[in-house]
Amino acid sequence: MYSREHFLIGVVVSGLLLVPLSERFATPLLAGLFVYGVLLSVFIDLDHFVLTRIRTGSWRHLRACLRNPTAAFGDQDWVFEDVDSAELEHERILSHALLGGVLVGVLLLVSPAAAVFTAVVLYFHILADLLRDNGVM
Repeated sequence: MYSREHFLIGVVVSGLLLVPLSERFATPLLAGLFVYGVLLSVFIDLDHFVLTRIRTGSWRHLRACLRNPTAAFGDQDWVFEDVDSAELEHERILSHALLGGVLVGVLLLVSPAAAVFTAVVLYFHILADLLRDNGVM
């Protein structure tokens, strides 16, 4: 799924999650949670670069995106075109689940509300990836 689509999903999910939290937290904290949720929804995908580095032995995909961040965010078809997408699909979902589990576990120690917020945002990110991978969206 494209970053711009994850961005929109992050906006919707984070915004909806703020509704029940609005009575518990002040506006600045809610704004911070919203930004965190949107950024998390997009930047969890940075693990793709680590996975491709392991596969190819090169950081060329990351370097290409850093040279042209606008294209990397808006038109991503070219980024991993030389990597076996079937294998990468399974690895990235596994990576998201592992990273998300660790992040949620750490946040449980600090703030259970932030941990639940994180878990829900990542759930919808992974769900969207799985729906796209299976041709539903």
